[in-house]
Amino acid sequence: MTLLQSLIPTFFDTFLSTVRDVFPIVCILFGFQFAVLRQPIANLKRIVFGFAYVLFGLTLFLMGLEMALFPLGESMAIQLTAPEFLFGEGGIMPAQVQWQHYYWVYIFAAAIGFSTTVAEPSLIAVAIKAAQVSGGAISVNGLRFSVALGVSIGISLGCYRIVEGDPIHYYIIAGYVLVVIQTFYAPKFIVPLAYDSGGVTTSTVTVPLVTALGLGLASTVPGRNPMIDGFGLIAFASLFPMITVMGYAQITEWVARRQRVSNKTRES
Repeated sequence: MTLLQSLIPTFFDTFLSTVRDVFPIVCILFGFQFAVLRQPIANLKRIVFGFAYVLFGLTLFLMGLEMALFPLGESMAIQLTAPEFLFGEGGIMPAQVQWQHYYWVYIFAAAIGFSTTVAEPSLIAVAIKAAQVSGGAISVNGLRFSVALGVSIGISLGCYRIVEGDPIHYYIIAGYVLVVIQTFYAPKFIVPLAYDSGGVTTSTVTVPLVTALGLGLASTVPGRNPMIDGFGLIAFASLFPMITVMGYAQITEWVARRQRVSNKTRES
């Protein structure tokens, strides 16, 4: 009962904050509907109920993030980068830290990047709409998994950069050069979607965990400044999905082309 009593004030505070955040969106939508379009809203009762569900769901979702995902992500980052875990019971930091010492961090970064991206609500919404518009040419799960793979690779590479202390712009420039080259060779229908896929990964689930991981890693690696080296993982999480989504489309097109050639050969 004590836990429930402590949750009730938190729920109402979060609910009021969510209402304040959603209120401008409601004003714009209804304002344009009545003032610009000057048309009545169809199914008004259903839309009102929908907004109520949104407010209630967002409130519970934000409470869950604050109570579970945020602290758990920060705790995991600190534990995985603690000297006691990396270098044994004594926790004695060697004079020269090698990037290989942090291999568990790279594995965790890849796993958390993939899992949080697959569960990202904004990505699910984009994938469903893309599948509907393309008439099934773009698979919902294919898009989700290719984006998640890109985030997984990007965050792991970003953690490697923090450990090595390399300048971030080298990685970002090289990545965008590859994106530009892929743009010329990837199927045209996938290019805008691939560019959007980078943005939808930087949302409520992925960002807190990735940020906690970067700051925890930069705080424990000798010679790293959390302010300079701790941030930047989100840039990797936004960049690499563009590469993997276009790569997914290129591989799919190549397989389809091979299949058509094989069918023609078999028919002749």
